[in-house]
Amino acid sequence: QVRLVESGGGLVQPGGSLRLSCAASGHTDRKYHMGWFRQAPGKERELVAIVERGSITRYYGPFAKDRFTLSRDTGENKIDLQMNNLKPEDTAVYYCVATAAYHLDPQGDYEFWGQGTQVTVSS
Repeated sequence: QVRLVESGGGLVQPGGSLRLSCAASGHTDRKYHMGWFRQAPGKERELVAIVERGSITRYYGPFAKDRFTLSRDTGENKIDLQMNNLKPEDTAVYYCVATAAYHLDPQGDYEFWGQGTQVTVSS
């Protein structure tokens, strides 16, 4: 079992920045594909960014390109999401996710989810 703990959410003004972190604990002898999804009230959940096991390939949602950057530590148990130029439409609960799947389908299922952290972009 893997436990994912998120941190770094909060309230920020439009145009501001936030950095979300997610630390994995538990069975971290295995390596996982890890990343973030988000869900706003009344909207479907959407992919924000995912990094493959081995940290070579990253996938970003179309809204995240050029504004968000996903990084991963060398031990591959912690990821950070740097979010710049935030917009009100980025307001959502952001969830850290992980999967042990052999081949990653970014839009596929993830066995492990964090509890979520709220990001609110408002003036």
